[in-house]
Amino acid sequence: MRAEWVAKRSSQDNVSQMHYARQGVITEEMDYVAKRENLPADLIREEVARGRMIIPANINHVNLEPMCIGIASKCKVNANIGASPNSSDIDEEVKKLNLAVKYGADTVMDLSTGGGNLDQIRTAIINASPVPIGTVPVYQALESVYGRMENLTADDFLHVIEKHAQQGVDYMTIHAGILIQHLPLVKNRITGIVSRGGGILAKWMLHHHKQNPLYTHFDDIIEIFKKYDVSFSLGDSLRPGCTHDASDEAQLAELKTLGQLTRRAWEHDVQVMVEGPGHVPMDQIEFNVKKQMEECSEAPFYVLGPLVTDIAPGYDHITSAIGAAIAGWHGTAMLCYVTPKEHLGLPNAEDVRNGLIAYKIAAHAADIARHRPGARDRDDQLSQARYNFDWNRQFELALDPDRAREYHDETLPQDIYKTAEFCSMCGPKFCPMQTKVDADALAELEKFLEKEPVNQV
Repeated sequence: MRAEWVAKRSSQDNVSQMHYARQGVITEEMDYVAKRENLPADLIREEVARGRMIIPANINHVNLEPMCIGIASKCKVNANIGASPNSSDIDEEVKKLNLAVKYGADTVMDLSTGGGNLDQIRTAIINASPVPIGTVPVYQALESVYGRMENLTADDFLHVIEKHAQQGVDYMTIHAGILIQHLPLVKNRITGIVSRGGGILAKWMLHHHKQNPLYTHFDDIIEIFKKYDVSFSLGDSLRPGCTHDASDEAQLAELKTLGQLTRRAWEHDVQVMVEGPGHVPMDQIEFNVKKQMEECSEAPFYVLGPLVTDIAPGYDHITSAIGAAIAGWHGTAMLCYVTPKEHLGLPNAEDVRNGLIAYKIAAHAADIARHRPGARDRDDQLSQARYNFDWNRQFELALDPDRAREYHDETLPQDIYKTAEFCSMCGPKFCPMQTKVDADALAELEKFLEKEPVNQV
């Protein structure tokens, strides 16, 4: 779909959506997004120009179906996949991608660190994906020097970043906000630095006693991103890894730097979203969202969770979906899902499904809380189907139709029960929704109550 759209832009120095938006141009991607979001195309252009919305759409990802991330649009959900040195391969990762897309992932991040040729895995994922693909290039940079972090140079980082851009990656996590002067601020934390990319750069700075090379070469990265329309996802290297560490000095110092970097990228019309925590108690979530908006001039916020408690390994898709719903309600633009395997191991296909559905629930709940036009329509339609005992319509409207049908059919599998006016919870005699009251009966009752004091009825 996008091949013809991007062909006419190939000779230009800056092909970013923000660049066109600031020139007053509504690109084909903006028009497509407007139709998906049921919003005016000029509003999309204005939000992209302002920096409050991004359309991650690398010109080399031509099979992409454009989408947007921003406070003016529906709350989005990202799913993480990726092979590790201990598990998975190309086929498995493409299966995870397809499953994530099936269950509604708006974007997918390939966080592969091993388990095969990373370029081949990434290319296969991009070629199979209709949704934007994100990566963390520092992982492959480390692999390129065989894990010897101290051997990394700025050129190593830039080489990998450009390679990812050429392959069609739509947004990249760039850990440019963690500075050498921030490192002493983590000394009172329980869990220290929990970001993999942040940890790599922290070790590099501790070893060399030099400033973060992604920070010192940020303008070089901007030039790469302009050529391919790659969006920054500014990484939160010092995000809290437990509720004890939330909203501390280290996290907020990095956030201030991320705001400065956001505005530097905007000077070159490069799109930016900013990553956020992490582990945050419920009473601090609103503060974190508002603080990001203040420091980062309302660039879209993209949060991992946040997890609101630390005591439920194996159930962290639940502890984090609670925080995600609250974050989305207060204005977070995209939620990065957490699976039941968080803190425990590499997610499999079923973990991807469970994590994604938990986050689709959180994002949808946030849209309802923000009173987005039409957000509750599907809820009302499903409720009507439930009241009418239209089981097949209920399944169709469910976020996970297969799971809803599976649970119903565990006890009542025969087709006749798809029209039955009960389920196995209440049985045929105790379902309260069998009590149908027609309009005439209600009208007659209202007339009666007008004449009789209620306390005497």
